Amino acid sequence: MPELLEIVMLLCFGASWPINAVKSYKARTAKGKSIFFLLLIELGYIAGISAKLLNPAFDFAGKWYVLFFYVLNFLMVGVDVAIYFRNRRLDKQAA
Repeated sequence: MPELLEIVMLLCFGASWPINAVKSYKARTAKGKSIFFLLLIELGYIAGISAKLLNPAFDFAGKWYVLFFYVLNFLMVGVDVAIYFRNRRLDKQAA
């Protein structure tokens, strides 16, 4: 049950990242976006992944799906980070 609740939490967070990335891509500007916030979220996902891998009680073979959602969210935030730098470059070209 705890793993199921953790997956629900990760799905809720994960659903928002693609929406945010599409919005950033369409906006074509980094204004109003915080790279510090994005990197802090990435750090949190790294900590979550590390906690799973370092926990001796974590049964990777039986509970890999929890780790999958951490990695998926990490990658989606990574896309948003890449879009931030693209938009920052576009802002500099426009200035």
